[in-house]
Amino acid sequence: MSLRPELAAALQADGLDPAAVERVLRSALDEDLAFGPDVTTDSTVPADAVATGDVTPRRVGVLAGVHVAAAAFDLVGGAAVEILVHEADGAATEPGLPVLTVTGPTRSLLTAERTALNLVCHLSGVASLTRQWADAIAGTGAAVRDTRKTTPGLRALEKYAVRCGGGVNHRMGLGDAALVKDNHVAAAGGITAAVVAVRTTSPDVPLEVECDTLDQVREAVDAGVQLVLLDNFSLADTRTAVDLVRGTGVRLEASGGLDLARAAEVAATGVDYLAVGALTHSAAVLDLGFDLR
Repeated sequence: MSLRPELAAALQADGLDPAAVERVLRSALDEDLAFGPDVTTDSTVPADAVATGDVTPRRVGVLAGVHVAAAAFDLVGGAAVEILVHEADGAATEPGLPVLTVTGPTRSLLTAERTALNLVCHLSGVASLTRQWADAIAGTGAAVRDTRKTTPGLRALEKYAVRCGGGVNHRMGLGDAALVKDNHVAAAGGITAAVVAVRTTSPDVPLEVECDTLDQVREAVDAGVQLVLLDNFSLADTRTAVDLVRGTGVRLEASGGLDLARAAEVAATGVDYLAVGALTHSAAVLDLGFDLR
């Protein structure tokens, strides 16, 4: 069984690959069903029972993954499940107001419930945390950006949730952009050597260099990089780095030791991005529940 066309189209409109979402969902469902069918549900619910259930937020936050949750119910129940989406991803939640309603065989709904909730709660948590950061630096000209510190297998979904929360994405993998870090610098013999090596083998990929000192920033700019990551820079050194790159077209990304309390202060230095791994690796879930009527 594959996703119904209208749901696949909705996922694609969200910027997600329906086939990739289906793979994630099937993997998650396989964990639940690896030892056989849902014995609790099959024991307590008649085979011909039909029910309607709602996915409802219990806290204020930002939605992400409503169509993903719908897809979980679709994969389990197929055409027998009627799906009604009430709220779009990126919307602010109102506790008590359903964002998704499904009607179909009760056994199918209860079997899919946990997989649907695991993903929509997690993704909405990522979106909600991202929105806090985006709001904290609003008006500074900087954007909050994610990292590759994502849950294995969930990168595309988590980075989608970041977008739902008002953030922007860093590279999706190791091949769509180059990020020269301290270990690469050590292996290549210096920043300039590392930049030359990347430009020789991959001349067209976006190139970013991680710098620990202002001298390294100067070297990176002279080497012709497009983006410099300022790793654990003080506010004073961050401001100096902004002055160093002014007029060069080089963008700056602040990283390391960032928290919401000082986000606006860092953003106000003039950097273009704040890189925040916590968006994906430390976001608390947003509480949504599933209840049969």
